[in-house]
Amino acid sequence: MDIAELIAQWDINEGKPFKGSLIDADAYKANPDSPSCMCAQGQALHYIGGRSIEWLQNVEQSEADAETAKLLGISRAHAILLRSVNDSVDGAPSVVLTHPEKVLGDQAHIVLAFWRHLDMMKAEQWDAAWDAARDAALVAAGDAAWVAARVAARDAARDAALVAAGDAAWDAALVAARDAAWDAARAAAWDAALAAAGAR
Repeated sequence: MDIAELIAQWDINEGKPFKGSLIDADAYKANPDSPSCMCAQGQALHYIGGRSIEWLQNVEQSEADAETAKLLGISRAHAILLRSVNDSVDGAPSVVLTHPEKVLGDQAHIVLAFWRHLDMMKAEQWDAAWDAARDAALVAAGDAAWVAARVAARDAARDAALVAAGDAAWDAALVAARDAAWDAARAAAWDAALAAAGAR
């Protein structure tokens, strides 16, 4: 069986893939000839890749993703997408392989090329990518901290200026009130003195 035959089988009720794991052991025991006891990856790995039922029952999912990718000539991320759509969407996951743009959008070709590029990256390239991402995050955090510090300093300066202006205005008002009271008292005392002198 090849992938085209497998996809055609997915689109009929008899071959519709199982959801949730590579294989449903109970369903396999009940009807070992039905492919519907296996998910899309499980069917590909068993019918095209020749993997045993026992292997499907025991393999780690990450290894199954990698094996499916090799077997179907797709990226590991594409194999994971196949699994995800298989498990989360009603119907067969054929569209993931036949028309990925229906799942990924009109830029699917770019996404698929990027996923293939990720699979080809060497360990040192991953290390460099992680280092670059970390450095970019540190720069972004530093920039954000600098902006926050500038904003905080500006706000603090404005608040201090408002407080200082308020204090200065209050002091000026007190001085003005004192001076006005003093002037009024002197004027009243002078008037009283003049009145007293005239009374004599």
